[in-house]
Amino acid sequence: MELLTASSVLDSLKEVINPDNEKDIVSLDMVRDLKIEGRKISFSLVFPKSKNPFAQLVKKSCEQVIYTRLGKDIETDIRIDAQQVVHKDRPLPNVKHIVAIASGKGGVGKSTIAVNMAVALAKLGYSVGLIDADVYGPSIPKMFDLESAKPVLKQIDGKDRIIPVEKYNVKMLSIGFFVDGKEALVWRGPMATSALKQLIHDGYWGDLDYLLIDLPPGTGDVHLTLVQSLAVTGVVIVSTPQAVALADAIKGISMFTGKSIRVPVLGLVENMAWFTPEELPGNKYYIFGKDGCKNLAVKMKVPLLGQIPLVQSIREGGDDGRPVAYDENSISGQAFMALARETVRQVGIRNASADPTEIVHLTR
Repeated sequence: MELLTASSVLDSLKEVINPDNEKDIVSLDMVRDLKIEGRKISFSLVFPKSKNPFAQLVKKSCEQVIYTRLGKDIETDIRIDAQQVVHKDRPLPNVKHIVAIASGKGGVGKSTIAVNMAVALAKLGYSVGLIDADVYGPSIPKMFDLESAKPVLKQIDGKDRIIPVEKYNVKMLSIGFFVDGKEALVWRGPMATSALKQLIHDGYWGDLDYLLIDLPPGTGDVHLTLVQSLAVTGVVIVSTPQAVALADAIKGISMFTGKSIRVPVLGLVENMAWFTPEELPGNKYYIFGKDGCKNLAVKMKVPLLGQIPLVQSIREGGDDGRPVAYDENSISGQAFMALARETVRQVGIRNASADPTEIVHLTR
């Protein structure tokens, strides 16, 4: 008899479509408070309104899918709830999911992952925003071919707001839009964190399904400012399979999951997992080692979100300002689309089985 897990249950429930908008109930975050006790599965179905004409239909569909996919001997307890009240006093109340992209070490392709994940999520139909929080080395303007772009200020509700630049259906803000790209930023920590706060709080983001935050490498002031400013849904850790990079990835995982911060790690991304010549797509050369992140994910008990190959077109896309994820039929595009889908799945698992993240209040 197969052991029931949150992952297997939610994979089954992804077959259930909400008739209101033709999307699956897991991606819509309608499955909450998931609990598994032996062969008993209990959870809440959360609808936007207290009385939904499709509520009982969706509940019956959930039961049928569970019995068909996981076994007729399963006992189910499915509750129907109304949508929780949005906390208007919280920063960015209209953003559903805030996902930080982090790495313990520089040079592992974190920004490449952030940019292409944002584009891939937009290709999947989600509304997406992207903040370049790597204030000392902003690369997002270059990677979107927007180095000459200048966000405009607009007064909204009596307050000056920064209108994000948009391309490939991704809204974005970067400190790189406001400084000379040829000049080095010589800022102390408070100046860098102040800049990040301004991008977060003064940006006019509107309604978003996902806001991705491309963090600087390491574990420092900017990271602490982020978790103290926003309730981060989860963090994605990027690394290469190389041992020296993995050692720093462990530090990143430890920082976010530590007792004082407690931000869930959605999973690891293994970048430059192998080199593949585009003319020989079946060939794999493990330049930085094989399965380093895959093995670390098992050891640290976190999901492996994806393995991204080292392909020339990814570098060219970053340099030319056309992210490879935009071409979802290419080898690289397919890898990033798979990464985006798995990230969405892990966000669904995280939201169904754990309470929302709280803004961190650090004390000395």
